[in-house]
Amino acid sequence: MKENLTQLLNNRTLDERSDKIYPLVYENLHLISEKLFQRESNKNTLQPTLLVNEAYLNLIDQDNIEWQGKTHFYALGARAIRRILVDHARSKNTIKRGGDWNKVDFENAIIFNPEKSDMTLALDEAIEHLKQKHERQADVVEMKFFGGMKMQEIADELGVSIKTVEVDWTVAKQWIRMFLTKEV
Repeated sequence: MKENLTQLLNNRTLDERSDKIYPLVYENLHLISEKLFQRESNKNTLQPTLLVNEAYLNLIDQDNIEWQGKTHFYALGARAIRRILVDHARSKNTIKRGGDWNKVDFENAIIFNPEKSDMTLALDEAIEHLKQKHERQADVVEMKFFGGMKMQEIADELGVSIKTVEVDWTVAKQWIRMFLTKEV
């Protein structure tokens, strides 16, 4: 009988988890990563496969987590991907948040771009500020944007209705847009 992801995460040693889980989650993590890099050139130092591998290693090395299921895994995966992207942006960044841009269309313009590391850092800063005001909205942004999770998956992970997640997403996008244009 094939074991499910939750059982594999909770009932195995690190070596057993690494060998059995990677094939189950790689494709989904790679699709998430590819979406973040969809408009990028081939000369970037950080590539989707490297991002997936680093995020996976960060996730799988957790012994103190009581895994709740695959959405829990991907929610924490979104957080790991965000941290990696922010760390990468910080290492490349020399300009303070904001640079010379004024207006941001959240869903179309904010795509991870190693050449625009200031945008990644600004988004991270916005999410951190939002988390202080409304933690669930910040979690929704993280899971949707960095984790590529569907609204229903986010609702299941957070234990709220899909309508609540949709409202949180709409409000959070507007708040982040205002934060990034320095209106907050």
